[in-house]
Amino acid sequence: MNYLEVSLTVDGEMAEAVAEVLARYAPNGVVIESTAVAANPEDEGHPVGPLRVCGYLPMDEQMEDTRQRIEEALYFLGRIQPLPEPEFKPIAEVNWAEAWKQHYRPIAIGERLIIVPAWLDPTPPSVPHINGGETGGVEVRIPIRIDPGMAFGTGTHPTTQLCLELLETRFLGETGFLGADVFDIGCGSGILSIAVLKLGASRAFGVDTDPDAITAARQNATNNAVADRVDFAVGSVPEIKVGIFPVRQAPIVVANILTSILIRLLDAGLGVLVSPDGVLILSGILEEQISEIGNVLQTHGFEVHERRQIDDWVAISVVRSAKAII
Repeated sequence: MNYLEVSLTVDGEMAEAVAEVLARYAPNGVVIESTAVAANPEDEGHPVGPLRVCGYLPMDEQMEDTRQRIEEALYFLGRIQPLPEPEFKPIAEVNWAEAWKQHYRPIAIGERLIIVPAWLDPTPPSVPHINGGETGGVEVRIPIRIDPGMAFGTGTHPTTQLCLELLETRFLGETGFLGADVFDIGCGSGILSIAVLKLGASRAFGVDTDPDAITAARQNATNNAVADRVDFAVGSVPEIKVGIFPVRQAPIVVANILTSILIRLLDAGLGVLVSPDGVLILSGILEEQISEIGNVLQTHGFEVHERRQIDDWVAISVVRSAKAII
């Protein structure tokens, strides 16, 4: 079968939002690829410049109707933040599940983490062996092996990187969190759950409303040899509150979702999942939305403890206000 490729080249902050739109109509998944990668002499790379988001539509009798639906969905998304016109190009069938992987390189994040494509050799030159500390006096990075499949969370998006940096700060800078449980709300590919386990968490519990994400997260946990310490399930905050997991509170709760959804989750009891002395890490927030979510957090008894930003995206670490009633 031939396919119609639909693609847009956008800033990193819009890549996953565009990918979510295309994924509704592209049965074989969506590709997010770097238009350029900067690499250091050790071959650790990170994306620079805009990202190209591609989906592939079967050239069948529904194709014209599908194309129209995509154009309409992108039009409404573009009213939130301007988007370029989508490009459509007919192409012959190839193994897209493999072809896109050639553009995905290891990405160093924070001081100690590195996101590694799961299909690379287990010990590529850019990722030294680790033992959780130092080897021969040389600091090494902790590899998180990820194959996103049909889920979101490759480590390329600023919101994911900000979450990883804040989590790294908690586990490497505050030993009180070592051995803690962690809730990962909207876990996607499982990247955050896997990272916290490798940073020193005892157990991780991830939820996502997309069954494909849960499938991808479980496979990624297996690829990282942490499957015995993580539990993924379809659901969200309400399911955790009624006991889908063995625990209903955790010292660290992380949610990397759009601001509008974060606000709904806070109203649904997201803060209740945080242990009394715990921390809530929120990402997916645009700079212009900080005031709005700050007011909602204050209403629920939380105050901002730390803030990080990449471009227009902000992630915050919040704790219970001293005035909050536990």
